[in-house]
Amino acid sequence: MPANRCPNPSCEYFNRALPNNAKVCPWCSTPVGPVNNVVSPTPQPPIQPQPSQQPSNQPPPVQYQRPPTEQPNYQAPQQAPVDYSTVYQPRVAYQPTPPVYTPPSQRAPALKLIHSTGREFHLVGEGGYIGRRSQSPGIAPPEIDLTGIPSEGIVSRRHARVDWDWSQNAYMIVDMSTNGIYLNNNSLTPGMQYRLLNGDSLRFGQDNLVNFTVYIV
Repeated sequence: MPANRCPNPSCEYFNRALPNNAKVCPWCSTPVGPVNNVVSPTPQPPIQPQPSQQPSNQPPPVQYQRPPTEQPNYQAPQQAPVDYSTVYQPRVAYQPTPPVYTPPSQRAPALKLIHSTGREFHLVGEGGYIGRRSQSPGIAPPEIDLTGIPSEGIVSRRHARVDWDWSQNAYMIVDMSTNGIYLNNNSLTPGMQYRLLNGDSLRFGQDNLVNFTVYIV
């Protein structure tokens, strides 16, 4: 029985004995058969398989191609419109609230000035001016009006200001005059506050003509 041989003359196994059960040449994959002296009338170009590839009888995979008429159809999800009139709140300018000092519920003690002649002058309320009323109409008189005392010309229309100070827990006096004020024989600096205590000596002017004693009850 003649041996199977490769009929491809350009193959390395050309006309070489192959196993009887071989169907194709292991080198060029050419179908084999019993050949004694095979001469190919037309040499065929050799088929060089890639070293990393092995003969396979499986067909290549089929790649899916989208038909030209098939177009992707993507639609973004629909969202309800936002009503920004209920979301945005206009900014309101900050208005600082000034602190309000609330004095204690108790009333301030009464202030009384006793003139050297024995005449008494009372302060109505917790603060006011000491002076003489003006002859001009429409001008309110001071809270402690010294009009009618001897040497009243020494006293200015707005000679001093007295107020009860809750933080100091005392009456404070401020010199606003042109002739000056002396507290316990000490001259006061105009525009500055000084504390009045019960029994203090208060003098208006430097001639020792207008003198008072302070009483706080």
